[in-house]
Amino acid sequence: MPNIKSAKKRVRSNSKKADVNTLITSSMKTAIKKFESEVKAGNVENASNKLNIAVQRIDKAMSAGLVHKNKAARLKSRLTKMKNAM
Repeated sequence: MPNIKSAKKRVRSNSKKADVNTLITSSMKTAIKKFESEVKAGNVENASNKLNIAVQRIDKAMSAGLVHKNKAARLKSRLTKMKNAM
């Protein structure tokens, strides 16, 4: 447990940032899974909407520094290929 005032504040701020980062990452993963389920179901319109949402979430995670830019590009490419193959 920290004794110095600045260290106590750092623990609090790190905890808040970790919560936000977890929220962004989990929402990205959820959006990807929802899109993949729409593709498996064969719903073209819903898949298109879910793809847009997933791309937005991936971009947000990338801009927050939670996902590397190459991984974000790879994910978006794979999802787009899945939609085009429908």
